[in-house]
Amino acid sequence: MAPAAAQAPKPDAELARAWAAGYRAAFTCSSLWNGAGKSLAAIERDELTGIYPEIEADVRALEAEVDEGAKRVSVTWRDDMPPRIAEWSGREGCVTLPIGAQPRPASQPLERRPDLDAQPWPMGDKGARWPASKGQTKFEQATRDMARFGGRTSSLLIVKNGRIALERYWGGHDIHSAQRTFSVAKSMAVTLIGHAVEQRRIDVTQPALIAEWQTPGDPRAAITTEQLMRMASGLTSDTAGNRSDAIYMGGASVRQWTTQWPLLNPPNSRYRYANNDTLLATLSLKAALEKAGTPLDPAAFFDRLGMTRTFAEHDGDGDYILSSQVWTSARDLARLGLLYQNDGVWQGERLLPADWRRFVTTPSGPQPDRDFGYGAGFWLLAKSDGIPADAFGGFGNRGQYLIVIPSRALVIVRQGYDDGKVRLDIAKLVAAVVAADDNDRRYSKGG
Repeated sequence: MAPAAAQAPKPDAELARAWAAGYRAAFTCSSLWNGAGKSLAAIERDELTGIYPEIEADVRALEAEVDEGAKRVSVTWRDDMPPRIAEWSGREGCVTLPIGAQPRPASQPLERRPDLDAQPWPMGDKGARWPASKGQTKFEQATRDMARFGGRTSSLLIVKNGRIALERYWGGHDIHSAQRTFSVAKSMAVTLIGHAVEQRRIDVTQPALIAEWQTPGDPRAAITTEQLMRMASGLTSDTAGNRSDAIYMGGASVRQWTTQWPLLNPPNSRYRYANNDTLLATLSLKAALEKAGTPLDPAAFFDRLGMTRTFAEHDGDGDYILSSQVWTSARDLARLGLLYQNDGVWQGERLLPADWRRFVTTPSGPQPDRDFGYGAGFWLLAKSDGIPADAFGGFGNRGQYLIVIPSRALVIVRQGYDDGKVRLDIAKLVAAVVAADDNDRRYSKGG
């Protein structure tokens, strides 16, 4: 099964309302301007239902004020406090301001992402799909009834031998619709780290470059970037699991929130899934790049893959929230999958180390007590019946999945709006696609 939702401490009524206002502002902002113009009605239907039960009633009751000219969303939550605000920054999506913060004056025109649609696939969208003349595939037959896999699907995309063999959308979504990745962003974070390793700008086996841990005698100074990537830091936090409400909904500083937590166990002795570990690994990456005189710029890297519908968002201090806050389209996720399918080579250029795919898909140290194993930023499907042993993927809340099966030249993308009651069975879906691939040899290399 997929990672279970973490149990967050129940906030008091006022804090819950402040978080709810931040959630509504953030999701409205990102859905409007990252997501290719999603309507307010569709945002209400998809983004603001089936969410955390402790805030959903307030999220639904509060009203969002949209300033199209300023690309800003404001949500009033208390009469004696400023509204919660999320502002669109252009190429890096929306920034959720801290509780009580005022909007920032616009200082310069928004920088837009390039439009590469007219270029050939995979950089663009021209010639992305196998010719329609090849007829109905076994993939279509195997996934015609998506209800049998559970959840509420918004997109399903299957790439075979580098081209799209199946692509379906629901609920008004299309090839340009960007959705929040949730924790698939963690797989993106380790990809950025891998690119820096290839450039020899970071050594993940060395202690993480976290300035706040460098006081003499601080035991956290020994934690490596790799241990952070593998959820094996030994750190604690207010909750186990994948909740970082103060950052995601409260607009808190990534650095202030993540660097404060103490060591609870020896590094590499316990597996504990935590957003903080990925956020700290990203801070280590940022410090390593700055030491080399290069800023951390996720958008520039994604643009090199043709992922121009992908928006990596950051906090008010400019630190990227690469544990969850990335918005992307199904085709862009497929492009990321193809980078791994091609073992880190893109358009003839090596962007990831030659052994990076092996590194992130090899379990090392403590493992989760679940149906799936964990590598470094990727989940491992080797225990699942009917699925090749080399299958791995990025998993995100509400049913976001990127699955790569190198031995089959398969990439599977599924996006959705699942909730706590209705969830996709990803192993069942992948097994069905693999079985269809066994029976369908039309898509051989070269067409």
